[in-house]
Amino acid sequence: MQSLKSALGVFLRKTGLEKAVAQSTAIKSWSEIVGETIAKNADPTEVKHGILTVRVSTPVWRQELQLQKKEILRKLNEKIGKNVIKGIRFI
Repeated sequence: MQSLKSALGVFLRKTGLEKAVAQSTAIKSWSEIVGETIAKNADPTEVKHGILTVRVSTPVWRQELQLQKKEILRKLNEKIGKNVIKGIRFI
């Protein structure tokens, strides 16, 4: 008999939902990854085709986050445990 976690993992893979669950983890983990100050000024809205879209409060924040994009991307994928997020788009 397999554990519930194992059975759920098999179900998610078979139904193709594994990637969607991983992508939603990126949105849920945003404030933990970037910290409180950035989270107050940048809100992740969706993930489409591996691209995380983040709405920022000002152009200055957009520029700052562009400079930190590689590091944020690395931390997000590390948190998820897979390279699910391929890029970040700041709007």
